[in-house]
Amino acid sequence: MHQCTVNGLKIGDGAPLRIMGVINCSPESFFIGSYRSGRDIGRRSTEMLEQGAEIIDVGARSTSPFAPPINQSCEAERMVTALSELEGSGATISVDTMRPAVLEQCLKFDIHAINDINGLADPEYAKIAADSGLPCFLMASSTAPGDSRDIDGTFKALQLVTSRCESLSIGEYVLDPAIGLWSPGRTTALDWQICRQFHEFKKFNQPLLLAISRKTFIGDLLSRKLPEERLAGSLALTTLLLLKGADIIRCHDVKETRDAIIVYETMENTR
Repeated sequence: MHQCTVNGLKIGDGAPLRIMGVINCSPESFFIGSYRSGRDIGRRSTEMLEQGAEIIDVGARSTSPFAPPINQSCEAERMVTALSELEGSGATISVDTMRPAVLEQCLKFDIHAINDINGLADPEYAKIAADSGLPCFLMASSTAPGDSRDIDGTFKALQLVTSRCESLSIGEYVLDPAIGLWSPGRTTALDWQICRQFHEFKKFNQPLLLAISRKTFIGDLLSRKLPEERLAGSLALTTLLLLKGADIIRCHDVKETRDAIIVYETMENTR
């Protein structure tokens, strides 16, 4: 299997399990506990790094289907503010945006990776990402973020993403199978199916990103309407999916996730 290297940090193929801590600069975020603004962004980044995160993923636009839309200039302004706060911090930073103009603004800063939930489906965005030479985190998307309606569609979308990378000569990337209610018509049943078959995505020979933190399908199963009530379910599922080959965990709760990883590694005798 291929490894992906982000700012010297190796992911996959025998490398240690990695944690990506989430900082949302969007007050519209589905989990308000992840929202930070101003100087709190730098403080939260430092806290997450101390707790065990090795990459900080910064986003400024909620991608929840229930979130109100914001325009491009608003997203760009938020990202510039956040990246200015993190400049010189020494943190390894990925930027979570799917808009070409916002990505261009982000590239004016010392960032280390690109997180595209659109899986390079936008040709303009894809060219900017390829020209940057940065590693990418890429979600299973055919023409829109997480647009697969079934498990076969998920495999096809990931194959399409890998083909895009090949055509763009992008060799450093991590695949995200797109767990979540990303588009109309998707169901929580598909989320559980993706989790059950998570190990099968190893067929693409790329590291796998696990992004389930506090998501709706966990809440629906446990009758936990509020994201604030879904931590235990998130940690339980995270541990199970480590057994199925997750290489990096994108999460809101770094300290608790790190504890879960330590328990997992001790049981698997890999510490």
